[in-house]
Amino acid sequence: MKIDFKITEQYSGKKVLYVLENEMKLSGRLIKKLKSSGGIILNGKPVRTVDFVNKGDILSVIIDFVEEVEIEPEYAEISILYEDDCILAVNKEPGMPVHPSAGHPAGTLANRVLAHFIKQGLSIKVRPINRLDKDTSGIVLFAKNAHIQEQIIHQMKENHVYKSYLGIVHGVFKPPEGIINLPIARKSGSIMERIIDPAGSPSITEYKTLEIHKDLSLVEFVLKTGRTHQIRVHCKAMGHPLLGDWLYSDTQTDLIGRQALHSHILAFDHPFNGQRIELLAPLPKDMEKALTV
Repeated sequence: MKIDFKITEQYSGKKVLYVLENEMKLSGRLIKKLKSSGGIILNGKPVRTVDFVNKGDILSVIIDFVEEVEIEPEYAEISILYEDDCILAVNKEPGMPVHPSAGHPAGTLANRVLAHFIKQGLSIKVRPINRLDKDTSGIVLFAKNAHIQEQIIHQMKENHVYKSYLGIVHGVFKPPEGIINLPIARKSGSIMERIIDPAGSPSITEYKTLEIHKDLSLVEFVLKTGRTHQIRVHCKAMGHPLLGDWLYSDTQTDLIGRQALHSHILAFDHPFNGQRIELLAPLPKDMEKALTV
């Protein structure tokens, strides 16, 4: 991938390194790799980071590294929502981990994404930007290089990424829409479970009831923070746990075989051209079925 920047009056007389860090927002690690590969170009010619730029110059970086990968490709279908030279967005099916772990060394979304990249002739690492629980379905975003990953993660830290989920809960929220502002911490003695704890991290979830089906509700959740299991913990705290949530609900169900939670909308600024990208993954069939029984 090649990124060009036309030097403006603001940066005229500055060093190349200054522009790379302050305008192009490249990390020190990436700049070091670009220096080694000869990937920093000024007006079509290789340039040093200590050289100076002038107004009207074209400063370019070429991010095209062959990277070693530590997982095995698995050639199976993925549901692609969006793809370009920078990013790949996939609609993850429920029951599939995003990346390998000790408990799931294979059969993950990352294994399938790696195979997809290989078929495109790409030799790059699999870089998930957001992560979903194994049993949560919906949008997972992957970056095709470290720079793109860093840029979107920075947007997340600045709360510039919009994340909307759909969930089916027991009962009906009263009021039907509002804000849940309850701090979350890890439960003592548990690796996985989270609880509401005054000493925990600030956690904010907006919710809006969309439909009511007997003793179940379809609810939209918008994350203002990104804590582990945030929606699941907040729903339990409000007395309306997610349908099928084996960890946070005491109510058994045969309507669905996992927690009824789906990453529905993800919106962010494209790190290359600044265009606002909005991705949408429709409600999956198992959640639709649970609402119609």
